Amino acid sequence: MFPGMDRIEKQLKGAKQMRILIGGGGTGGHIYPALALARHVQKHDSESEILFVGSARGLESKIVPSAGYKLLTIPASGFQRNLRGLGRTIRDLFSGIRQTNRIINDFKPNVILGTGGYVAAPLIISGVCKRYPVVLHEQNALPGLTNRIMAPFVRKVCISFAETASRMRCRRKIVFTGNPRAGEVINISRDQGAGKFGIKPGNRVMLIYGGSRGAQKLNEVVTEYLKQRLFPEKLTIIYVTGDIYYEDVKKTIGEMPGQVKLFSYLEDMPLALAVADLVLTRSGATTLAEITALGIPAILVPSPNVVNNHQYYNARLLSERAAAILIEEKEFDHLHLAEVVNEIIDNPEKLKKMAANSRDMGMPDAAVKMYSVLREVAS
Repeated sequence: MFPGMDRIEKQLKGAKQMRILIGGGGTGGHIYPALALARHVQKHDSESEILFVGSARGLESKIVPSAGYKLLTIPASGFQRNLRGLGRTIRDLFSGIRQTNRIINDFKPNVILGTGGYVAAPLIISGVCKRYPVVLHEQNALPGLTNRIMAPFVRKVCISFAETASRMRCRRKIVFTGNPRAGEVINISRDQGAGKFGIKPGNRVMLIYGGSRGAQKLNEVVTEYLKQRLFPEKLTIIYVTGDIYYEDVKKTIGEMPGQVKLFSYLEDMPLALAVADLVLTRSGATTLAEITALGIPAILVPSPNVVNNHQYYNARLLSERAAAILIEEKEFDHLHLAEVVNEIIDNPEKLKKMAANSRDMGMPDAAVKMYSVLREVAS
């Protein structure tokens, strides 16, 4: 039990049934924290009702129903700089507001939660106009457009990094809760992970993955790194390529080194995280919530292909705390990777210190704190 969690848990026990309406999506970073929170709520109050609102085009259209939750879809499109695209954005926004008005009238939520992305905007606007309690969750260090605009009009804004507060208005509404996804990876032991992947005693483990879909640049560099056998002798590598890159990676490497365990996708990612001594990955908010909850040192290569380069700002926070090494994609190659990996793996004290710094940034009780905020504003 983490400090303060026992007190919050006691307050939540026996509390009244909740009806929570959640809007957000487009990318996994907006969806997975919402699902983690939903699972936490229903674990502690099985009678609570949770309804998701999203877009038919976003990842939520597959992920939310497959997780066992009902999703209602509305028209939504991101901000466009050209006149034709802007017209569509405005049309979808007003159509989305009309539909979310009806959804709110039918569902009658106790509280509305917006987790970011353009699809959250109509629901948040409808909720505010109807004077329902609305809470926002910002996953990234650099707040997204929807959350920045709507923050002054809602009851509370939950943030995942303390530093985010300086980039938002209405600081009195801000609550530092962390990212709810963090709590879903902490209850698995290293032994469980080692058993799953057949890790030899005494071997260090590096986990490599580029997010749920993989990452082209990451795969190009790692493939060359493995092909040239640049890794330390006693380092086991769990390498998740992403489905669309798997065959190309396998073909390019040729004979697979015995130390490398290659996967296209990992359903059991928490087991891989549990056994990892070092992670090479992108710096999406959900990924960072998971690795800091576990205290895993990281080599972070932010994707430059995201809105406002927000992954760079996420990674920079860990780098400034000496919990991770930040490598920008333009500087990332197989030789640089080999140098950084050797520097960390061959230095047990550095690895230990990075792990401690990472753990200090972790918020494994984020779901508990966020649920407490929802109950507070709904009361």
